[in-house]
Amino acid sequence: MRNSLIQRTSASLPTAHTHAAHTLRSSVVSAPTASVSAPIASKYFPNEPTRPQLVTPFPGPKSREQLKSLDKVFDTGAAYFVADYCNSIGNYLADVDGNLYLDVYAQIASISLGYNNPKLIEAARSPDMIDAIVNRPALACFPSKQYEIILREGILSVAPRGLDKVWTSMSGSDANETAYKAAFMYHRLQQRGGGDFTEAERTSAMENEAPGAPDIAILSFQRGFHGRLFGSLSTTRSNPIHKLDIPAFKWPKAPFPSLRYPLDQYAAENRAEEQQCLAELEAVLDEWKFRVSAIVIEPIQSEGGDNHATPFFFQNLRRITRERGILMIVDEVQTGVCASGAFWAHEHWDLDTPPDIVTFSKKMQAAGYYYGNPDLRPKQPFRQFNTWCGDPSKAIIARAIITEIRENKLVEHVSRVGKYLYEKLEAVQQKYPDKMVSLRGKNMGTFIAWDMASTEARNKFLVDMKAFGVNVGGCGQKSVRLRPMLVFEETHADILADAVEKALSV
Repeated sequence: MRNSLIQRTSASLPTAHTHAAHTLRSSVVSAPTASVSAPIASKYFPNEPTRPQLVTPFPGPKSREQLKSLDKVFDTGAAYFVADYCNSIGNYLADVDGNLYLDVYAQIASISLGYNNPKLIEAARSPDMIDAIVNRPALACFPSKQYEIILREGILSVAPRGLDKVWTSMSGSDANETAYKAAFMYHRLQQRGGGDFTEAERTSAMENEAPGAPDIAILSFQRGFHGRLFGSLSTTRSNPIHKLDIPAFKWPKAPFPSLRYPLDQYAAENRAEEQQCLAELEAVLDEWKFRVSAIVIEPIQSEGGDNHATPFFFQNLRRITRERGILMIVDEVQTGVCASGAFWAHEHWDLDTPPDIVTFSKKMQAAGYYYGNPDLRPKQPFRQFNTWCGDPSKAIIARAIITEIRENKLVEHVSRVGKYLYEKLEAVQQKYPDKMVSLRGKNMGTFIAWDMASTEARNKFLVDMKAFGVNVGGCGQKSVRLRPMLVFEETHADILADAVEKALSV
C-alpha cells in the first residue's frame, strides 16, 4: 500500500552531516527527551522519524535542477525547494534530495494533521470523495444530495457561536471577497428598506456608476492581510509588493495597535496605545467620504508580522461597529482551526455578541464564511454565485479533520504544547535577547512569533534553520512565525527550540 511505502521509506532515510549554502556546518539535530502525555503524532505515524534527516546542503542539487526546469513553464520565484510529498510523513516534509525537515511552516499554516495522515487518506478513498471529484457539481444550481450532511457533520459542526449558516468558496481570498459582497448587499438592502432595485440602480450598475455601483467601503487595518484578489487586495496593507501596479478600491484604513511584549509586562502602555487606535478609528469613520459597510480584521495580524491586540481592543471594536450599524468581519483564514489554543482565535476575546461574519480556509482545507443573520443571504439568486461555490471534496476533508480534532481533543493538545514551546523559547530568548526580540504568543497555542534585529538577519536565520533540519517561515519586515501542525508534540518542540538556539549562536 502507498501509505506503507511512505512509512518504510521515511523510516529508512539515512542520517548524515550537512552544511548550508553559506558554509554553516551542523550535524543531525538531536532530540532531547520531553515529558509527553497521550502522544498524537505516533498514533497516526508510528514510523515518523525522531529527528530531521539531512543528506545535502540547502537547497539540494535536485531541487535546484528541478526548479530551473519548472521555471520555464511556471513562476518559481517564491519557491524554497521541490518537495517530495509521497515521502513526507507527519510533522516532516521531504524534499527531492532526500532531506527530511521538521516542518513548522506547514504549507503556510495550512496542514492540520500532518503529511499523509491515514485518516485523511481514508476519507480521500471514500465513495463520497469519488463522487465529489468525478462529478464536481455547480453547487448553487445542482447541489449534491450529500452536501447538507457533509456540511452539518463537518464545517457547520464547529461554527462560531451565533453563526449557524455557511457559504463555501474556493480560497481564503475568495472567502473574504464573498464576505465583502455579502456585507455590501446587506447594507444596500437596509438602505432601500428591503425593497426592490430601482431602474436607475439597474441601469447605472452596468456603467459602474452610482447608485447601482455605490460608493461604499470595507475598512481594514494597517499591516493587515486579507488576500490577493481585487477586493481582498484593496484591504491588504501588509507589504507593497502585494499591491504594486494593481488598481485598488479607494477604501479607508485604521491603525492597528503596535504593542510591546510580553503583553502582561506592559499593560498600561498597551492600553494607552489601544485607546489611541480606537479613537483614530472613530475619527476615520466620522470623516470618511463614503459609507463604511463593514470592517475586516484578523485576530492576530499574520502576514503583516504576527501583531497582537488585547481583548479590550476587540471588545471595543465590536461596540463601535454595533453602535454605528457596521458589520464586523473576522478573518480567521490563518488563525482558525485550533492554532491559537481555541478552535477560533476570536474566542479569546470574550465578546458579548459574536462577529457578523467569520471567514476561514487554510487548516480547514475548505474555505468560506460563517454568518447568522438571514439578511446576509441575498434575496435574489445568482448574486452570491460562481460555477462551483466551493468544493465538496474539500468539505469532505474538512469533515475528516474536524472529526479527528474532536476525537483526539486537539484544541487542548495544542494549548498544552504551545505553553511548553513558549517556555522553551523564553529560555532561548534570555540567552540571545539582542537577536530574539518581542517573543509573543503566550497562551495562544502554537501561534508564536518573534522579531529579529533586521530583515537581513531574519532572512539569514530562515536559511540557517534549514541547516539544522527545520523548515520555518517569516512574516512582516523582520518577524519569524511558527505555524506547526496540530499533531506537533513536546518532542518536536524540543527539536525546534534546540535548532533555534543553534541558529542564533552562529
